[in-house]
Amino acid sequence: MKLQLRTVAASVAILLAPMVVSSNAFAADDVLIDKSGMTLYTFDKDSKGQSNCNDGCAVKWPPFVANQGAKAKSGYGVIKRDDGTQQWTYKNKPLYTWSGDIEQGDMNGDGLGGVWHVAKKVASVY
Repeated sequence: MKLQLRTVAASVAILLAPMVVSSNAFAADDVLIDKSGMTLYTFDKDSKGQSNCNDGCAVKWPPFVANQGAKAKSGYGVIKRDDGTQQWTYKNKPLYTWSGDIEQGDMNGDGLGGVWHVAKKVASVY
């Protein structure tokens, strides 16, 4: 029974956490995507561990929302937004999707305004 519970818990954690797509998938470095396969982005105007994209900004750049009780690990974290919802972060940078991306693999928000960037997995240095 304990093994079954661990397996279920591990499966749920995988579904809720951001995923990484191999560089072969989109001909780019390791791009972070959500569970629907949509590209995730970071915003240069965010503070460390705090989102500065709210209201109208958050309509165009929806935050990558974390479910209540989500657990952070391996560089991922969870922050509380101004509206009380939780948002995933990677390396203390809040993660967003872009309303202009229509299909999986779209990266139409990369470089917009010079402040939005595709979120990429950063290799650990040992």
